[in-house]
Amino acid sequence: MASSGSGYDLSSSTFSPDGRIFQVEYASKAVENAGTALGLRCSDGVVLCVEKPLLNKMLLPETNSRRVHTVGAHSGVAVTGFVSDGRQIVNRAREEASNYLETYGSSVPPQVLADRISTYMHYFTLHGALRPFGASALVAAYDADEKTHALYMVEPSGVSHRYFACAAGKGRQPARTELEKLSAQIKEDSMTCREGAKQLARIIHVLHDSAKDKPFELEMSWICEESKWSHKGVPRTVIAESVAWAKQAIADAEEEDEEDDDEMEE
Repeated sequence: MASSGSGYDLSSSTFSPDGRIFQVEYASKAVENAGTALGLRCSDGVVLCVEKPLLNKMLLPETNSRRVHTVGAHSGVAVTGFVSDGRQIVNRAREEASNYLETYGSSVPPQVLADRISTYMHYFTLHGALRPFGASALVAAYDADEKTHALYMVEPSGVSHRYFACAAGKGRQPARTELEKLSAQIKEDSMTCREGAKQLARIIHVLHDSAKDKPFELEMSWICEESKWSHKGVPRTVIAESVAWAKQAIADAEEEDEEDDDEMEE
């Protein structure tokens, strides 16, 4: 990556000779240094999960800045990266959802909401007086007219894609590998939201290194049949069950690996 002295990273409106916009790359780097955010489309809804690091031991539990937000009756957004940047994205998403409801008399469809958020974020990469958002947004929503649910991810560049499962943050690559192992179940729509919550909790705990990483809280929400297609936080009892299942699954996997190693040595 070019140094700041080259002059090509002083503005988000300037391309480098090899066609790169360094300000957008720097914003993406800010997301990579933040907690992992995961999204999973299941047979009966969508689950969002964010690893929320506890930056200070003196913080009270569950009072740290939220990462998952409701933006409409049938839509929610999870953000990772700079929390303050993510808050502005959420505020814009709420405005878009409210304006759509006021204009058309129905909840904003998933694709329209994702497109409007991505357009807003892309605007901040077009002007030298602005800087890109140092946050990514995972959008989960339900289309009441089409009776379908969808998951989107919007990146700092303003690019938006629809996913079966997606990941953002510092654990993006290993999380994608873990999610790909579940691709058969996901694409066949054979995984429920309760099962998906367990799998997302397992992935977060697999990626967490207690020796290097700070303690964290899990923040989870879903839009599913159980929540009557409203975006709601996953009940604490379900989160606790998911975490307990995840830790047991990890312990069982480690025991199997140790047994395999012992058999190979014999």
